Formats: sequence, C-alpha cells, structure tokens
Amino acid sequence: MSTLRSSTPIREITAAELLSDPTSWTRAAQPWVARSVVADWPLVTAATEGDAQFLRYLLDFYSGAKVSAFLGEPEIRGRFFYDADMTGFNFTQVQTQLNQLADKLLALSALDSPPSLYMGSTHLGHWLPGLEQHNTLPMELENPLASLWLGNQSMVAPHFDYPANIACCVAGKRIFTLFPPEQLPNLYIGPWDLTPAGQPISLVDTRNPDLDTHPLFAIAMQSALTAELEPGDVIYVPSLWWHQVESVAHVNGLVNFWWSDQPAVLGSPVDALTHALMAIKSLPSAQRAAWRAYFDHYVFSDSEEHSSDFSSWPSDRTRTVTTDVAKRLRAELLNNLKR
Repeated sequence: MSTLRSSTPIREITAAELLSDPTSWTRAAQPWVARSVVADWPLVTAATEGDAQFLRYLLDFYSGAKVSAFLGEPEIRGRFFYDADMTGFNFTQVQTQLNQLADKLLALSALDSPPSLYMGSTHLGHWLPGLEQHNTLPMELENPLASLWLGNQSMVAPHFDYPANIACCVAGKRIFTLFPPEQLPNLYIGPWDLTPAGQPISLVDTRNPDLDTHPLFAIAMQSALTAELEPGDVIYVPSLWWHQVESVAHVNGLVNFWWSDQPAVLGSPVDALTHALMAIKSLPSAQRAAWRAYFDHYVFSDSEEHSSDFSSWPSDRTRTVTTDVAKRLRAELLNNLKR
C-alpha cells in the first residue's frame, strides 16, 4: 500500500524532552513525534509477542458490548470513501462483538488481498474498562477521552478534529500525513452533512492524486508532514490539523487521547461553525460581508486592537467570556434554538 510521501518529516522529540516540559509540548502549535514513549505498556508488549497475543490482551478487558466496524471489499484497497455517485459509501457498517472482529482479523491476515476491516474510535471506558488504567500516558491531560482503533490495511482520508490529539501506535504500523489548517482550500473537502465517520474528509485520492481534477492539491502537498509510527511511538496532532492515517500491517492497533483546555461551558467551536453554515452561508453576499466584519471584530480580533472600544468595561470582560456570562449566553442560545 502506497501513499503520499512528503519530503518533510514531522519534528521528532525525545521522551526526555517531552517529560521535562509536558505542558508546553501538549499545547504546541506544531505536530511532533516521540519514539518509544509507551513502549513499556503491557498492550505494546503483547503486540510484540504476535497478533493473537495482542488481540487476546484486548479481549481480557472487553465488556461484551457490541462494537461498530466498517467492512469493505478488497477492491477499495483499504480506502474507506464514498460510492461512485457520492450518495453513500463504498463500505458496509456492521455491529459485531469484539471477539468476532478479532477472529476475523486473524483469518483475513492469511489472505493476499483481504477485505478491509476497520473499527474506529471505540471508547475504552465503555468497551474496555480497566485497559486505560494499565496503559497510562506518562503525562497529565485535561479530561482526555481515550479510544481504541483496530483493523487491517486501511486508509482514513485527511480530516480534522477539534480536540488536540495524542495517538499511540500499539500494534502494527501507522503512517500519518498532516496538513496545517490553512491548507483547507487546497484539500477539496467533501460534504459537511454526509461523511464516512462524522468528520468532513478530503476527496483527493492521496495515493494517486489526479491533479487535473484537484490541481490545488499540489500546493497542499508542499506543506504535508509525514511520520511512520511503530509500536510504542506517539504523535501529537494539534487541534484542527488535517490528518490522514494509513495502517499497513495485517493487524494494526492505536490508542488515542483527545482533549481540550477549553472549559466545556463555553461550547464547541464546531457547533458554532455548523450553526453559522445554517444561519449565514445562505444570506445575500452583502449581508455575509457585514457578518464577516462583526465576526472579525467580536471573535477574531485581539482585544488590544480595539482597546478604546472596551475602555469602560471591566478588565476581565475585554479578553474573555467569564463562566457566569457563558452560562447565561448558553441558556439564551439553547432557548433560541428551540424556536
């Protein structure tokens, strides 16, 4: 399986550097990779003993709840994507038991051209209680959501997540390709409301990009950053960075941790964007231009740029929305959305 290769590798730091100042590294604006940070996890140790041992270790924690998985024919070559007319997808979503999925992965590993089998974000606390407590990150994060990703050879198209992300390769091999947020116009993003797994994705086949159809992708390629992860390695993906994840072994496992330093009471920026798409996108161009000015002034400008506008305000109101104000605004917003 081949994919986009960038001449620019993602920056690598040592485990010692990471642990000497974890707060700075987990708030960094740029991605990084650190080798062997979780190499001592029992989960990783099990993977080094073989695929069967790795899967058996996972099943020791399995709660028995059904998991959701994607199943695609060999012809898709692991690229979970849309169907030909983009009204659906090129795979089937199935509900199954984790032990059945594990047995299927082992059986498929004997085939030269196997179907693609992929289990996406699966919350450890619900499906694998106790696993996180035995496989912990050596740094503190703000209320992280820990999930398992499991499957054979596959490729998840470039997409973004709002939370910051530390992803740990625990079995097999993963190839990450990242694009900075400003490359969004060059990635040819698909529909917002019909997505393979919840997030909009790039429509470019990065393994064989058609630059006649997607000429701007050549610009995105110049900014691409790539890293190959072995079991025990971790990668940090900053908030809103586009990332493609390719799994290249017969059995691949990844545990990731999503988190945000933003207080939950302030809400999700993704929800704000969704609401703006509904409320603003269809307005006449003159009104959209006016709203752009309002957003620039109230949301995107630094308070210092307009200090005279806020000279009579309490100092804490000029720079941020306080918790009390956020609660009131949230209540008003929820009430308005019910109309």
